[in-house]
Amino acid sequence: MADLATSKALEALVPYAAAGDEAAVTEIIRLVHPLMRRYCSNRLGRPGDLQVTADDIAQEICIATIRAIPRYEDQGKSFLAFVYGIAANKLADARRRNQSHSLQSVDELPERICEEHGPEELALAGEQREHIRQLMDVLSPKHKEVLVMRLVMGWSAAETADALGTSAGVVRVMQHRALNRLRAQIGSTALAMAG
Repeated sequence: MADLATSKALEALVPYAAAGDEAAVTEIIRLVHPLMRRYCSNRLGRPGDLQVTADDIAQEICIATIRAIPRYEDQGKSFLAFVYGIAANKLADARRRNQSHSLQSVDELPERICEEHGPEELALAGEQREHIRQLMDVLSPKHKEVLVMRLVMGWSAAETADALGTSAGVVRVMQHRALNRLRAQIGSTALAMAG
């Protein structure tokens, strides 16, 4: 009964909507949306079966209805039957999309932190390595070697001295001079970038 009254109201509104009357279009959507919502809810099955909700599909139907109004021609079927045809197509489209893009539901998301570096971290690390390499180029080979042994490999001054055939005191002096040289280089690079 309600559909019959709605159908008659829609038949009266369609010519105005086709002529561009926005109030008629708004009224058509006001009448059609609850029917399409109910139609979609009844045909979707269990909640979560599809990636979309009944409201999503009802909205798509309303948008398609608005776009179809100027092309609508009375061919012996009511406008409401025409809208139900659009609805059937939109539901079929949603089911097809669901089959090609199925979701896997899980009860709980795993609480695991990804330990792998993403593209941004890898790019930043690459830039940092290049910057360090350029900084190290200002040092003599012996100073580079001392810094690598002491800072990268974590060797003590005595271990580094044994490896280089010198004393621990000389290693500390070389490390001190190398670090001062790097500080000076960083300072001059910062000034050059600021100026």
